[in-house]
Amino acid sequence: EKNKMAIIKKFRIKSFKEETPIIELKDLTISYGNRQIVEHLNMSVQKSEICGLLGPNGAGKSSIYHSIIGLVKPAFGKILINGEDATDIPTHLRCSKFGISWVPQYGGSWSDLTVFENIMAVAELHIKSKDERLAKTNNLIRKFELNNVINLKSKYLSGGQVRKLTLAMAMVKETKILILDEPFAALDPQSVRMIQQIIVSLQMFEKISITISDHSSRDLLGCVDSAMVLSEGSIVAKGTPQELVKNTKAIEAYFGEGFKI
Repeated sequence: EKNKMAIIKKFRIKSFKEETPIIELKDLTISYGNRQIVEHLNMSVQKSEICGLLGPNGAGKSSIYHSIIGLVKPAFGKILINGEDATDIPTHLRCSKFGISWVPQYGGSWSDLTVFENIMAVAELHIKSKDERLAKTNNLIRKFELNNVINLKSKYLSGGQVRKLTLAMAMVKETKILILDEPFAALDPQSVRMIQQIIVSLQMFEKISITISDHSSRDLLGCVDSAMVLSEGSIVAKGTPQELVKNTKAIEAYFGEGFKI
């Protein structure tokens, strides 16, 4: 199972990666009151790449994602999406214009709605025709293998099923950029592998650019092309998983001695 994932990633890097940034953060500074969470941060995510963001709790990972989608306004710096300055574009316009979908760490689905109702509810926001809404919902239920839980309320799903549902909901609209905040949190190893494979297939077959943050470095490094280590509001190291685990700054700031993938 693990080798299969590794082969997919090696093939992916050689064959498809385009060195064109789809997201660029330039000199980004985010403050809450007097407290600076992120300081003069520069980072970019390449088109069609799966890019990981690692860092301890409170390092600013979620704040960076919130700034990309427009939920947090930076105190300083610029957010470029597809080469265009998006810093002042409001969230709803930004997400529709650039095809950004965000899957938060917590929630993301309505607990009292069934799997089918959850996906349909999102479809009603994005698809005018009732027939198209139904077709899209059924297609996503099939694609994400949710048929056997189609009529279960979200609150009765397992962790892995909830994650599949929230990913399916994110795919209702035309998605070009997918932002995943802690997608492997509290999942069992089998569910982690399933979500890793879904992420890789969205990149390969849908050509979606994906950025993921997670605490579990091993799970994240198992499915990304490149990753960055964030420490105290700055990027201290970046590279492929193989490069990162040998990087002394990444070892000092995050992995610790003896970490292997």
